[in-house]
Amino acid sequence: MHSQAEKSPQNDRVQSGRGIWVAIIVLLIVAGVVIAGIVPRERAKAALKSETYNLAVPTVVVIHPKLGAPQTEIVLPGNIQAFIDSPIYARTNGYLTKWYADIGTHVKEGQLLADIETPEVDQQLDQAKADLNTAQANSRLAEITATRYEDLAKTEAVSKQDVDNAAGDFAAKKAMVQSAESNVKRLQQLQSFEKIYAPFDGVITARNTDIGHLINSGAGAPATELFHIAETRSLRVFINVPQEYSQAAAPGLTADLTLQEFPGKKFKGKLVRTADSIDLASRTLLVEVDVENPTGELLPGAYAQVHLKIPAGATTVILPVSAMLFRSEGLQVATVQKCGSGGGDCAQLRTVTVGHDFGSEIEVVTGVKPIDWVIVNPSDSMVTGEKVRLASNANPSQGIDGVSATPAQ
Repeated sequence: MHSQAEKSPQNDRVQSGRGIWVAIIVLLIVAGVVIAGIVPRERAKAALKSETYNLAVPTVVVIHPKLGAPQTEIVLPGNIQAFIDSPIYARTNGYLTKWYADIGTHVKEGQLLADIETPEVDQQLDQAKADLNTAQANSRLAEITATRYEDLAKTEAVSKQDVDNAAGDFAAKKAMVQSAESNVKRLQQLQSFEKIYAPFDGVITARNTDIGHLINSGAGAPATELFHIAETRSLRVFINVPQEYSQAAAPGLTADLTLQEFPGKKFKGKLVRTADSIDLASRTLLVEVDVENPTGELLPGAYAQVHLKIPAGATTVILPVSAMLFRSEGLQVATVQKCGSGGGDCAQLRTVTVGHDFGSEIEVVTGVKPIDWVIVNPSDSMVTGEKVRLASNANPSQGIDGVSATPAQ
């Protein structure tokens, strides 16, 4: 009995130690389970935070602007006109007896085009000549009388008043002769208009009369155009240049004409003069381009497209239209620059002035330089100072600070 009593406390201590170890092991297991659950969550939380931050910084694709061409070619519609274009009217009344040139006839200056019969003018001329003879006869008689009276006045056979009357009558008769001569010359000139001559070398583009037609020179009724003649060895083309190119559109610029009926062929021309005034309605400058046409291929009245080569007034760059931001402040582009104290890359919005629109590309006159990094397809919400991350197509260590960038050609 005594031995059993002595072993009982020892057994209790052993069992108590085992319980402690079991409790420790259980606590360690619970701690491990807790740690195993918390650590992944913290890691996931940190990863989520990092991913959220990364997503908050947009990744952008950047390019260098291309240098613009030293000159810009603008294509404008134009109407070809003859260098000299003139209607031909009659200057006398009568009937057309014969014509000598039809449409398409190439005529020389002074060549006879038509004959007009003017019986009324002929009769008026005969009457005027008779009146002139009468006036000349009266003038000679008045001169003889005046001379006689002057001689008689020396002997005081006639009064001074009679001498003055004779001299005045002679002067009046002399003036009547001059009037009759002028009337004869007028009718002779009208009679010379019976023949219609070409005023310059050219081609007849219209004939609006025929044999037997009554010709009216415009007295009491509208005059009728007999022929229309055009000088086509040289041609004029009038075009309207937009106001933005008006300062560069100066005389001496070269221009090429293209027409649908001559595919692949260009006709050389030169800008010779401008109106020096902007049209208020269209905001364009009227300019004239002259084209030589020795073979007569080009026809007056034809439609042509004029390719005018305008020199660039300043260095321009070319950007894709997708790089443009349409804001209330105007057209802007987003560029990438180094941030301030925080480091990294930041966006900077710049207002630009655009020039010619090439469709998928656009010319930028001011606001961007060839060394700048320009963001393609920037978000509509992008603002100046916003941090960005460059895509793999750009080296962040080059170009953004403007040191080693080379413009794309």
